[in-house]
Amino acid sequence: MQYVYGAMLLHSAGKDIDEKGVTAVLKSAGVEPDAAQVKALIASLQGINVAEVLAKAEAAPVAAVAAAAPAAPAEKEAKKEEKKEEKGVSEEEAAAGLSALFG
Repeated sequence: MQYVYGAMLLHSAGKDIDEKGVTAVLKSAGVEPDAAQVKALIASLQGINVAEVLAKAEAAPVAAVAAAAPAAPAEKEAKKEEKKEEKGVSEEEAAAGLSALFG
C-alpha cells in the first residue's frame, strides 16, 4: 500500500508518477523501497488515467449509499405492517377467548 500511496501523493502534487518519484517519496517517509515493487507499480499504472480512476472511486460509495437509502423506508413499512397484523391477531384471539367464557 505504501507504494500506491506514494503514487497518489505524486499525482495529487501534480508530479509525474515514475520510478524516481515513487522512490523519493518512500525514502522521505522512512521506507526503504524495493526496486522491483516500484517497477511493478509503474508498469501497472502504464496507460491508466489516475484522475479518472479516482473520480470513479469517489462516485462509487455515493452510488452505493444512494441505492441502499430507498431500502430503509421499505423495511420500516414492512415492520409497521407486521405490528398491525400482530395487533389484529391478538385482538381476535382475545375476543374469541372472551366469547368462550360467556358462552
